[in-house]
Order: sequence, then structure tokens, then C-alpha cells
Amino acid sequence: MSIAQAKRFTLHEYHRLGQLGFFHEDDHVGLINGEIIEMASKGTAHETCLRNLLRELPKLVGDRATLQSQAPIVLPPNSEPEPDFAILQNRDDNYLYGHPQPADVLLVMEVSDSSLAYDQDVKIPLHAQAGITDYWIFNLFDNYLKAYIEPYQNNQGKHGYLNKRITSPNQVINFPCLPDLSIDLARVFPPQLNF
Repeated sequence: MSIAQAKRFTLHEYHRLGQLGFFHEDDHVGLINGEIIEMASKGTAHETCLRNLLRELPKLVGDRATLQSQAPIVLPPNSEPEPDFAILQNRDDNYLYGHPQPADVLLVMEVSDSSLAYDQDVKIPLHAQAGITDYWIFNLFDNYLKAYIEPYQNNQGKHGYLNKRITSPNQVINFPCLPDLSIDLARVFPPQLNF
């Protein structure tokens, strides 16, 4: 008796599916550990936080680094997540000849509400395994920023981050990649809504 197994895609196969028109223009999918994952829809608080970041980050970062929003980062061998924001090293080709690789990534930022468990349980180990040094989650459920630093692998082969720091939405936090710059989280987090 044979057991059916799900097909896991390589990065090359995933890109080929895109070239063949397998995905529609408005599909929001990503490749995570070889699986094509449809991303969760975003609520109003999530979108407001994204808009706030879109307003604040370019003013702060300027030309010192490259910003991208909801665009691919290649994490070999078989993942290509599209984080809400990433701060990347500047590159002469502005990433025309290839999506950013782990060595290009200075900071990954996710805004999490309905996706919080997935971001913590799947994406944190994925980014840590790739060697992404800094990973931030804007936790809209508990209303704080959790900054993860120093990726590591434990004795059981699981990946994570050694240090975690919680910053409340009324505080200021420095960018690890540009330590002379900081962001006032009161300008990022949406106000808490009571339903």
C-alpha cells in the first residue's frame, strides 16, 4: 500500500509556474518549505499598520538601504516568502536580476493579526534557518512589537532566535541594521479598536 504525498516545489518550479500563468495577477501566494501557500486576507488594522509603515519607513531609511513591501525574498532551498516589509542592502541593479537572498536582507518585518501563529511557528524558524539576523513582528493582537535577533539551531535541529525583545506601542526602537535611526511605534501601531 502506498501513501499519497503532497508535491513539494523547488524555487525553479515555482518560478516556472508563474511564467506559465498558473497564478493570477491578484493571487497572493508564497512558497514556504516547498508548499504554495495562499496568504490570509488582511483586516483594517493590518492595512492601517502597513500604511503607517509605508509613510514612516521611507522618510527614515532614505537612500541608505532599499525598502520593499510584500515582495519576494529567496530563502534556499525551497522558500520564497513575501514579508510585509524588508530593509535590504542597496544593490547597483536594484534587484532587477534576482530577488533578494538572505545575505541582502537587513531586517524583515511582519504585521500579524490573523497570521500570528503562522508567522511565529513557521516563518520564524524559516528565516532563522536562512540566517536572517533580525525579524520583527508587529503583533496587533497583543499590541506590541516583538524583535527577534541572533538566529540559532538547537540540538534537535530546530531553528529559532536566541534573543527576543518586546517593545510597547508607545516606545521608540532603533533599527538594528541602521542603529542611528529609530522609529516611534506610536506612529506605526493603529489605535486599539473596541467592538
